[in-house]
Amino acid sequence: MNNIEILLRLLLAVAIGGLIGYERELNNRAAGFRTHILVCVGAAVTSMIQLYSIDQVSAIILKQPEMRGTISSDLLRLGAQVISGVGFLGVGTIIHEKGSVKGLTTAASLWVVASIGLAVGFGYYTLSIASFICVFLVLVLLKEVEHRFIDKTRKVKVEISFDEKMSSQLEFNRFLKEKGIKIKNIEYAVEDYNENQCIYTMIVPRSYDMKKMNKDFTELEYIIWAKIIV
Repeated sequence: MNNIEILLRLLLAVAIGGLIGYERELNNRAAGFRTHILVCVGAAVTSMIQLYSIDQVSAIILKQPEMRGTISSDLLRLGAQVISGVGFLGVGTIIHEKGSVKGLTTAASLWVVASIGLAVGFGYYTLSIASFICVFLVLVLLKEVEHRFIDKTRKVKVEISFDEKMSSQLEFNRFLKEKGIKIKNIEYAVEDYNENQCIYTMIVPRSYDMKKMNKDFTELEYIIWAKIIV
C-alpha cells in the first residue's frame, strides 16, 4: 500500500464521517461533525495497521518458513476492538430524560461510521461509498417519513398570556395533562421577566388538530391570549 493509497483512504474516511456528522450536528446531537470524523478516521487507521501487520507477518514467514506455526495475524482482531470501543462512546451520547431515551440514532450512527471506516481502511471502496449513501439517506430522508407517518406526537411551541391569578398556570398544566399533552419546557424572557406570559414547548398527540388546540386554549377563562409559534 503506497502513500497515495493511504492518503486516499484517509480523505475518504474524513469525507464520509464529516457528512454523517454534519447531519447530526444540524440536529444539535451530542456527537456531531468532528466526533464522527475522528471515529471514522480512527477506524480506517486501525484497519490499515492490521493490513500492515499482515504484510509484515507474511514477509517474515516467506523469509523464515520454520516460523509459520508460531506467528499468526488475525485479520479481524483489531477491527473487533474498534467496534467494541465505539460501543462505549455511543453510550455517552444516549440521554435519559423525563422517562424518554434520546441519542440512540446518534449512537447507532457512530457505530456504523466506525464500520464504514474499517471498510475504507481495508480498501473496500464500493462497499464504503454504498454504505455511506444508505446511512445518509436513512438519517436525512427517512427522518421526515418517520415524523410524518410513524411518530404519534409532535413538538409544538405556544406563547401564552395568563391572567393575574396565581393558580392560572397550575390549572393550565392540569388541563394539558387531561388532554394527553406533555410539557417539555417553559420559557420566560430574562430581560423582561413576566410570570404571566411565557412560551410552552409541548409534546402534542398528532390527532389533536392545531386549530382546535388554539381555540381550546383561548376559551379557557384564565388565558388572555394564546399564539402557536411552531
